[in-house]
Amino acid sequence: MPRTTVTLVSIGLCLLLDGIWSASGDVTSTVPTATTSKMAEVQQVFEQHEVIPDVVDAAPKEFARISYPSGATVEGGNELRPTQVKDQPRVEWTAKPDTYYTLFMVDPDAPNRKEPKFREIGHWLVGNIPGTKVEDGDHMYAFVGSGPPNGSGLHRYVFLVYEQPAGRIDFTQAPRVSNRSRNHRVNYKHREFVKQYGLGELVAGNFYQAQYDDYVPTLHAQLSSGTE
Repeated sequence: MPRTTVTLVSIGLCLLLDGIWSASGDVTSTVPTATTSKMAEVQQVFEQHEVIPDVVDAAPKEFARISYPSGATVEGGNELRPTQVKDQPRVEWTAKPDTYYTLFMVDPDAPNRKEPKFREIGHWLVGNIPGTKVEDGDHMYAFVGSGPPNGSGLHRYVFLVYEQPAGRIDFTQAPRVSNRSRNHRVNYKHREFVKQYGLGELVAGNFYQAQYDDYVPTLHAQLSSGTE
């Protein structure tokens, strides 16, 4: 048999045996999967910025993909200006078919990160989201952007997406808060809401940081214009 033919046969046999061994579990790959690598990255970033343990006890499975009409995107702790994030963003994640989710956005650094006596501020809360169609969910806390007080330094703004393992949830007893009100937003405890309504796995999350700019007084005036 020609040498070239023998070589090709040998390579083919090796590939076949590799496939059999891998399928049988006799050989364990030392190369991390893309999913494992991504989870490790999320864990590292959440710990580096102390979102763990300040906001959550464990990292989500993936970064939520968050983009604003201004063109700004959330990139694991990047600094954005309140002016850039004043409008409701688009939030996406890897969703299961026929599954509902709850989305939170909270600021754990009020009035400042050193003395967060108002932890957390509830900026956005939407439940019963079918897949990633946030617009079709049950909007309990209307979205408001970042309003860190002048001189308070950087605040973290954290997005969290939880799975609803039992399907749709009756949120009729949950408070409803407009984008013109501070009611129910200060000293918000998202962990208590998770427990109360039996939310499941934290499937996605992300966060950015922001400090005071000229838009903040406009937001504060907006939040003082209503009572509901």
